[in-house]
Amino acid sequence: MGQVRQPRRVQARDGELGAAVARAQDGDEAAFTVAYRIVQPGLLGYLRGIVGDDAEDVASDAWLEIARDFGRFQGDGAGFRGWTATIARHRALDHLRRQRVRPRAGGTEQDVLDLPGPHSTHEQALESLSTERALELVRGLPRDQAEAVLLRVVIGLDGPAAARVLDKRPGAVRTAGHRGLKRLARQLGIGSEVDEGMTDVTDEDSRTLGKSR
Repeated sequence: MGQVRQPRRVQARDGELGAAVARAQDGDEAAFTVAYRIVQPGLLGYLRGIVGDDAEDVASDAWLEIARDFGRFQGDGAGFRGWTATIARHRALDHLRRQRVRPRAGGTEQDVLDLPGPHSTHEQALESLSTERALELVRGLPRDQAEAVLLRVVIGLDGPAAARVLDKRPGAVRTAGHRGLKRLARQLGIGSEVDEGMTDVTDEDSRTLGKSR
């Protein structure tokens, strides 16, 4: 995966992903492989932030469900990322329940995501980290903050799509991501100013959320 990816870099491939999904739903098996290769790195990084070393096993379970229900998906490339993230999250939580490990307490449903703007010290800090180090730090956050950061930075979802995955309100998504990045920046000694560059979560185009028929 290289360095931690920013939403814009992931979203830049949404057109290619959407086209691959459409071709795959028309029966092009090679196109499904293209979609898998685009989505899998971010999905695996997200799962590593939740279940650690069991991420690959959980990802495999998720892809079995994705393949099974693939024909029911409706949406574009960004929607497909959100849809697959939702499935992966459900499988991760199932895995944690089977392991009798409760997800880390993460506060209330008011606490969930949007990230600082492109020139904030927090985004710069994340860009400078290796994936392994970033995930190690993110896993140390309360679970709601960790998932908010992972969904936005690793998978590249926008605020409303991340809120949909977490089944929370878009306005709450901003708070947890803000808090999580503030903690990360403090740990890295980058600084504590978190208000500069903050972007508001709005009701962005619902086509990015994805759905099943």
